[in-house]
Order: sequence, then structure tokens, then C-alpha cells
Amino acid sequence: MYKAIAANKRNTVFIMLLFIILVAVIGYLFSAYYGSTGIFWGTLIGAGVYSLIQYFAAAKLALSVNGAQEIQKRDNPRLYRIVENLAITNGMPMPKVYVMNDPALNAFATGRDPEHAYVAATTGILDAMTDRELTAVMAHEMGHVKNYDIRVMMIVFGLVSAIGLLADIFMRMMWFSGDNRRDSSPIFLIAGIAAAIISPIVASLVQLAISRQREYLADATGAMTTRDPEGLASALEKIGNMGSATQRQNSSTAHLFFASPLKGQSLAKLFSTHPPIEERVSRLRGMSNKF
Repeated sequence: MYKAIAANKRNTVFIMLLFIILVAVIGYLFSAYYGSTGIFWGTLIGAGVYSLIQYFAAAKLALSVNGAQEIQKRDNPRLYRIVENLAITNGMPMPKVYVMNDPALNAFATGRDPEHAYVAATTGILDAMTDRELTAVMAHEMGHVKNYDIRVMMIVFGLVSAIGLLADIFMRMMWFSGDNRRDSSPIFLIAGIAAAIISPIVASLVQLAISRQREYLADATGAMTTRDPEGLASALEKIGNMGSATQRQNSSTAHLFFASPLKGQSLAKLFSTHPPIEERVSRLRGMSNKF
């Protein structure tokens, strides 16, 4: 478990470097085409500032766009006490607890670190789950907090958004600036357009890859916390049967959820931020003899 967490953190560094390289390549190509090094440095600085803003603001935005409302213990003693007990078990600060008025069976965690963490659950999952299953689900979400997944996903979310924004700006510059660069090499023009199109796709695929990896790790962390992998497996099977697609469809925050909150099958599954429920259940049941 601890080796997996360490490897996860190392992979995070490589992923951050990849995003920096993507931004630098986009900036360099368009800087070369327009003959201005200021575009390159402006790109790096602008992307950094944008990502920093996302880092501090994205958690509250994710809660807002999904209709999550903060609760106190008196509002839902059952959920609040489960989260409180898990925080004590993990030796972590108590996160703020939110509820989404949605019949889907789902939950998510967000924030930038354990001291600034938020966990949310839908009314659907509160109604459908037994105490054992709900504890397992929230242990999974607390696992994201414990493993600092919430920080990584906020950073990645900000960087993916920055790359998409930069690509869109540069494409608009190309189409609306007129043909004023006849002396520039067409190679830079072609390469710049290709980079603007491909970079957001690559960034999104990297986001999908690390999201799936972290779901497996959070499953394992949650099972280790409760010493009850069967409880989480049972919760996943129930979600698979009853559905996890939320009423508010938002692909930008889908990676934060316990199970995919998006509707659709077939091709949508290929680009899902979550691994198949069947695979998660199989892995959890394979851990049963370890506790």
C-alpha cells in the first residue's frame, strides 16, 4: 500500500512535467511563428497564474456546480458521524460535509489538502446504502484526502483547463489575425495548429489515466481503513445495479466522483474517468484474505 502511494506521488511529478512541456511547446511554436519571445514567456506565466487560481478556487466551484450544500451534524447525524469516525481513525482533520439532492448513488471528495478538504454524498446513496456500505464509500473518499489525490486532481484539473484555454486562444489568433506573417515558415504554422489540436486531447487522456489509477488506490486505502473490502465491493455492486449518473451532468468534475456521474454507454466508457465497477469489485474481493 505505502509503496503504491509513493509510486503514485512520483508519477504525479512526471505528469506535472508533461503538462509543463505541453504548455511550453504550444507557447514556443506560436512564439516562433509570430516572431515574439514574449508569447512564449507570457504563455508560461499565464498558464501558471491560471492554474494557481484554479488550485485555490476549483474545490468550491466543484461543490457549487454539482449543487452540494454544506451540512452540520444536526442536519444528517448518520453521515456526519460516519465521516467524523473515519477522520478520527485516519488521524486526519474533520473535512466539511456536503449533501447533494440527487437520486443517483454517488459521492465525491475535493479540496487541496486534508486541512482544506470537503466530502459530499448524494441523497440517493444515503437512502440506498446500509451503514456498512456507506462507511466503506466514505472511507474511499477519505482515502482520496489521505493520499492527497484531491490536491493532485485539482492541479491536474487546472492544468488541463489551462491547456484547453491556451489552445483555443491560439487557434482564434490564427483564424482572426489575418495573413500577416507571410515571411514566417509554414512549418511553424502547421506545427502550431497541430499542437493546439493535439495537446488538449493528450492532456485529457493523461487526466483519465491518473483518475483511474487513483480510484484503485482509494479503494485499497478505504478497505484498509475499515478492514472491510467486502463492504466496499457490496456498495459498488449496488451502484452498478441502481445507477450513479447524476442529474447535473458536468464532465469537468466527473473524475472527482466515487463512480462515473455521466450518462451514456459504449464509447463513453472508453473515455471514462473511472475503471469498470466489475474490475474494482474483483480487486477488492481479492484483498479479503489480507485482513
